Amino acid sequence: MRLIVAEDSTLLREGLIRLLAEEGHEVVAAVGTGVELLAATEKHVPDVVVTDVRMPPTHTDEGLRAAMEIRARRPEVGVLVLSQYVEKRYATELITSEGGRVGYLLKDRVAQVAEFLDALDRVGRGEAAFDPEVVRRLLARTTHTDPLTKLTAREREVLEKMAEGHTNASVAAALFVSQSAVEKHVNAIFDKLDLRHTAGYSRRVLAVLRYLGS
Repeated sequence: MRLIVAEDSTLLREGLIRLLAEEGHEVVAAVGTGVELLAATEKHVPDVVVTDVRMPPTHTDEGLRAAMEIRARRPEVGVLVLSQYVEKRYATELITSEGGRVGYLLKDRVAQVAEFLDALDRVGRGEAAFDPEVVRRLLARTTHTDPLTKLTAREREVLEKMAEGHTNASVAAALFVSQSAVEKHVNAIFDKLDLRHTAGYSRRVLAVLRYLGS
């Protein structure tokens, strides 16, 4: 894949470039600010952008805002966000966005090379990839008014995998069940959350939104 790396830490940026090159990817640009990321994306139109959240000049959310702008301008470009923290607003927006080609990982996951590369490949294939810890933190809630209490333990596992961006096939592989069993669980989730077929809306996205409490 052709990639752009956006990371203001020189050490981490160079480490990512070396890792990606060793895996056979082409890093067409490496930048340290959100502004540079947007310019490099327009110039090179890569397959995937790998970006940090916090970059100069304010070190708040420049990388994430650039990622969201790339999603709007260039939906054909995948975006894999790396963050030290869970930025709840943007993480929720990314998780519930349609069209795939998006991922959100905590930086600790980069040290687990196989998981990082798997997430990158999934985003490059047009799928989604979200860190399980990100999903868990977004799902922290009280349960006394939670409509999800109607779900079985297995249905909650399936919905959590859906929130991580897995397809039915990859949910089946992760949970060691058949794809037909996953499809039955998904339909049960839709029924229990009272999500009926409605033109213009994705029940899968609506289920994840309900799960996140948005």
